[in-house]
Amino acid sequence: MAAVRGGQRIVAADAAARAGGVFPGMPLTDARATLPALFTVEADPDGDLRALETLALWCGRYSPWTTIDAPEPHGSAGILVDASGCAHLFGGEAALLEDIVGRLRTWGVASRAALAETPGAAWAVARFGNRGTVAVVPPGGLTAALAPLPVRALRLETALADDLERVGLRRISDLTNVPRAPLATRFGQALADRLDLVLGRTAEPVSPRRPVAVLRTRATFPEPIADPADIAAATRRLLDEVAVHLADGHQGARRLELVAYRSDGTLAEIVVGTARPTRDPKHLDRLFAEKLPALDAGFGIDTLALGVLVAEPLVPLQRDLASGRAAPEDDAGRLVDRLGARLGPERVLRLQARASHIPERACRAVSAFALKSLPEMAIPGPRQPRPVRLLPTPEAIEVIAPVPDHPPVLFRWRRTSYEVARAEGPERIAPEWWLEGAPAPEQGVRDYFRVEDKAGRRYWLYREGVYLPGVFPRWYLHGFFA
Repeated sequence: MAAVRGGQRIVAADAAARAGGVFPGMPLTDARATLPALFTVEADPDGDLRALETLALWCGRYSPWTTIDAPEPHGSAGILVDASGCAHLFGGEAALLEDIVGRLRTWGVASRAALAETPGAAWAVARFGNRGTVAVVPPGGLTAALAPLPVRALRLETALADDLERVGLRRISDLTNVPRAPLATRFGQALADRLDLVLGRTAEPVSPRRPVAVLRTRATFPEPIADPADIAAATRRLLDEVAVHLADGHQGARRLELVAYRSDGTLAEIVVGTARPTRDPKHLDRLFAEKLPALDAGFGIDTLALGVLVAEPLVPLQRDLASGRAAPEDDAGRLVDRLGARLGPERVLRLQARASHIPERACRAVSAFALKSLPEMAIPGPRQPRPVRLLPTPEAIEVIAPVPDHPPVLFRWRRTSYEVARAEGPERIAPEWWLEGAPAPEQGVRDYFRVEDKAGRRYWLYREGVYLPGVFPRWYLHGFFA
């Protein structure tokens, strides 16, 4: 029960309450007068939604296209599953529905399920049909199945449904027998749109709550498994199947998800990523082996599903003409993958080039497992040598130079003086003039010098700005050569 429309009303009723004459929407006082032994509890919409989300995730074992249905006028909701191409895996459409309802029944969850050509028709038959807990509408039988149902089965607004019943249009068959134009004129376009959706004249797609895998395979067990060795063996079999399908499509996996559906209705998942596309099942198995020990099997796993969330083109590898063996994949990429599986993908970084000639802005650290992002402006690479190590930020130094545009002969850094023996340069690097707020060229330009002191140590110095009357440029140490 809940406070609705200024008073306490029933928002949901079980089978026993319905048999006693109590229905959703009834005032609490009338319900207690109708059924004095009625037991009520306060409604918890947030808790119901969380439970429904858990059930929707569990229904992913039947199809990845699963989502929570829109709430009904009295606050309850359901789950929509697009089972296209999935029913044969469970012995047919009726067997699939029986499996869903039966498993929910073992957990104390009462449910009704229907399968039809459109989501709207399945919704209507499941809630207003009189065919028991399971109903399958055969192909081409939408009109006959919907005809005896009340107009409220079209998911209409309460006021609109009341208006239709007031003029004698109580069943869907009454609406289909009325010309469309007068019906839309009298009751609005919303009624015609609902009819089109339910009858399949207008598409009503199901938006899944989770990312849909590019490729998906599954294994169902006669008895729930919990032994880590059994789980690992099943995972290897799934990886072998995925590798075959990836090879057929000349694809390589970048991100994979292993979902374990437990026998108690809960699930656990493991996600692994790769720095480069791969379809080597042995390599992928090693990545999952890093995380499988942490997988909680609970009371047992009855279904394992492996999905490739992201895939990229991967051309076949060239084979050696003498041995016939394929060339080995990049060992560095495999090492990065294993480090990511062990340490976490956010802790393994790589450098990504950026559209800037300024050394400290020429690249940025990103996850080695980051998917391809929008390319930035392409710029040519540097023609001059670059140091192997840069300071976190350039540090100011004091310099003695005989001529303003010549390299220094002595510089002082961190209270130590260094006498220059050799120098090369300058190499001029200008700021990003195309960016808003970029400094003026005479202020942001840098002249870099490669210098070597008398001890043989080499440094990367630069002068910022140009000489102007009364203005002296500043010098900085930016990096070190090997």
